[in-house]
Amino acid sequence: MDSRKQKFMTFLMFEGQAEAAMNLYTSLFDNSEIISIQRYGPGEAGEEGSVLQAVFSLHGQQFMCIDSHIKHGFTFTPAMSIYVTCDSEAELDRVYAGLSEGGSVLMPLGSYPFSERFGWVQDPYGVSWQLNLAK
Repeated sequence: MDSRKQKFMTFLMFEGQAEAAMNLYTSLFDNSEIISIQRYGPGEAGEEGSVLQAVFSLHGQQFMCIDSHIKHGFTFTPAMSIYVTCDSEAELDRVYAGLSEGGSVLMPLGSYPFSERFGWVQDPYGVSWQLNLAK
């Protein structure tokens, strides 16, 4: 899908970890890829080689990200998370393990009144993910 045709796109702002985050995400979800990366060059505002702007796809859903060259007093918060419906327990377990490694568990994998199997994690880059098993 051409990113110009997708009207709404989640935008993630990292501080030097955008490429590592994209690599983790695209390794965990099937049918995922890094579509484009523009990098800062010599003498530009950001660190040379860091991500000026990138687009990646997770199972067909496109996201945009950058490495901000400005240090901010804020980061990601669990108040905004990426909700993923996993097709199988194996997928849920794999994604949960991959995203929580080096991150933190907000709600452990388990059965809840609203879901047979659900987990909520914050990945090592600060992005939070709600992972649910499809019914």
